[in-house]
This record gives sequence, structure tokens and C-alpha cells, in this order.
Amino acid sequence: MHVPALKLAAALVIAQASLAGCTVIPEAPNVVGTPVAEGTAVPLGQPVAVGDLAVTPMRVVEDSRCPAEVDCVWAGRLVVETRIDGAGWRETASISVGETYGTHGKVIALVAADPARSNQTPIEAAAYRFTYAAR
Repeated sequence: MHVPALKLAAALVIAQASLAGCTVIPEAPNVVGTPVAEGTAVPLGQPVAVGDLAVTPMRVVEDSRCPAEVDCVWAGRLVVETRIDGAGWRETASISVGETYGTHGKVIALVAADPARSNQTPIEAAAYRFTYAAR
């Protein structure tokens, strides 16, 4: 072996030895605030742990639910823009109460929203609470 080949071999051994101590750690979800336990009703902006995901209701897109004091032909729906964070990825989806949403091999559901809609007073954004669960 001549000198340039020997230097290259030595450099490879050093590089390999320095990499041997490295561990690849998957990226954790990038969320603001500490996620609360699954099944906890949360306000807009509060992340909730759903399995290994962090799910955050961001804004109410639509609240066409029938007011509690009215008999309606159609129940209406509540749609929430929801941020979903997983290890190394993030996406946003519009999820309706009672429906499921699948992504990256996981299925989540928006199982409840409070308060009920009223014919008397509009609901302030800060008053909403949302409950998510894994399915």
C-alpha cells in the first residue's frame, strides 16, 4: 500500500470510529405547549396527546349545528382546523365532530365539542372545548 492509500484508510477508520457513538433520534413533534392526556377537552391552541401524535385544534371553520333550543331537520356540523404533529412531520386537516381522519397510518377522531350551539348567544372562540381520541 502506498502513502496516499494508507492516509485514506486511516481517515476512513477515524471517520467510522467517530460515527460509532452517534445515535439517530427520530424528530419529536414540534408543538407549542405540553400536550394534555387523550380524552381531555381542550380549547383552541391547546395540544392533546392522541397516541404518539400531538393534535391541536386551531380554529373553528364551520359551526352550523342546530341550536339546542330548536328542532331542526338537519343537525348541522362543527368543523375544526386541526394541526397534527408526528415524529418529523406536521399537517393540518379540517375534521368534523363525529368523523375520523387518517394520516401516516394513524386514525384520530374529533369525538365531541362543547358548548352546544345556542340560538340566543354566539359562541366566543375561547369558550369552545374539543375532545379527540385515537381510533
